[in-house]
Amino acid sequence: MAPGHVAYGLRAQYGLIVAPETVMAWERGEISPSSAELTALAGVLWCSPGELLAEPVTLREHRIARGLAADELARRIGLETNAYQKMEDTGRWKANERQSAALATVLGLTLAQFVTATGKHEELAELLRSAVTTRWQAYVKPLGKLLPIPKHHLEQVLERLHGDYQSRMVATLSWGGAEGGAGSGDAGREFLAGIVERFWQLAGGSS
Repeated sequence: MAPGHVAYGLRAQYGLIVAPETVMAWERGEISPSSAELTALAGVLWCSPGELLAEPVTLREHRIARGLAADELARRIGLETNAYQKMEDTGRWKANERQSAALATVLGLTLAQFVTATGKHEELAELLRSAVTTRWQAYVKPLGKLLPIPKHHLEQVLERLHGDYQSRMVATLSWGGAEGGAGSGDAGREFLAGIVERFWQLAGGSS
């Protein structure tokens, strides 16, 4: 179908006035269609909205890929539509643990996808860095509020992370002397820089 045919289909079938030039801009990735336009476009092209998207990243993209309207998703996770829409628009997720778990389930999100979609990556990294360098037990509760992950599994992952970090520090310190101190600092910084990726590996949230 040429862009003009797509534009005609959008107008005839869904009452959307879209210029062929706009369809071409969508194809080139210069602009993005609205939720209504994307749903209509999928109808014209006989496919699902998710097939028209690249790998979804934002909450909006994950929702559209699942073919859900904002009000339907809000209802299924126990939120008012306006409250959900505000969080989707701002990219800042502020719901409770039960609603977060429901969001991940309904949208089929991995832990990594959940953190990215809800804008929690930096907060997660900071909490993990503190957990491995101090007492990890103190960070079970705040991380449990942040992530839809069972408490016992989170405890196991944090204990393992903490142990890995401490082992690395001890190993580099054992080199002795000034070089050992410098090596320890380098090893510690390297470990902390990749702390989120290591967390995903242990938690099984990167797939």
